[in-house]
Amino acid sequence: MAAALIHQAIGDQLTCIFVNNGFLRGREAQVVQEVFGRSFKIRLHYENAATLFLKRLKGVTDPERKRKIIGKTFIEVFQWATRRVGRAKFLAQGTLYPDVIESVPIGGNPAAMIKSHHNVGGLPKNLKFELVEPLKCLFKDEVRQLGLELGVPKEIVFRQPFPGPGLAVRILGEVTPRRCEILRHADTIVVEEMKASGWYYKIWQSFAVLLPVRSVGVMGDERTYDYTVAIRAVESQDGMTADWVKLPYDLLETLSTRIINEVKGVNRVCLDISSKPPATIEWE
Repeated sequence: MAAALIHQAIGDQLTCIFVNNGFLRGREAQVVQEVFGRSFKIRLHYENAATLFLKRLKGVTDPERKRKIIGKTFIEVFQWATRRVGRAKFLAQGTLYPDVIESVPIGGNPAAMIKSHHNVGGLPKNLKFELVEPLKCLFKDEVRQLGLELGVPKEIVFRQPFPGPGLAVRILGEVTPRRCEILRHADTIVVEEMKASGWYYKIWQSFAVLLPVRSVGVMGDERTYDYTVAIRAVESQDGMTADWVKLPYDLLETLSTRIINEVKGVNRVCLDISSKPPATIEWE
């Protein structure tokens, strides 16, 4: 939405940089490039840095350290990319108000930092751009209304929120290529079934989480010792508070059956029935 708004203001002076950190949803890189070209007619530079991000996260398990590494690497890759797209004076970001609230105390606000966001407080002090954040004081529901006013396609406006660090904060423990592959496959199934059942656009967010838990199972006549996937589905207005969604049993059964049967390395599926607070929507 930030790109669409800024493009309205400055037209072809805008160049967007899309960094693939390797933790995107299935077909995310292709979809973003298609949408920017077909619907927005906005110049987009694509930077694939998946290998670098995975290398930097090797052996890292602490969630806050993960976020810091991802944020720092993102800025480095972004700055490299700006040298290839031409001279620029301004850096625009789609920062939303919940990002600010969770990352830093504001004006004496006693709230503690919940988790860092790379676009809030993670930028280097020597950044050679003037920062532009047109959505910084808006919540997600307000941004969606803005998107409709700007004529952004509804399938983009009402896409469920996705964290900046992507699947990396939905993989508890070390982030590896294999774990990314497992979770990406499971997440794709969740999205497919939520859309097929009509629930995807009814609720705030639904996704899979890969747990660092392995348990004994049986597939056919063989013993397995594989990972556990948790399903998270919540309803919210602005992301600041959330209630878990009572999905139909038949939908939960389909999700569990498909994930266990189709995702190699998973033999157990659980449902997260925690609300925010005390739990956050994302697990890390």
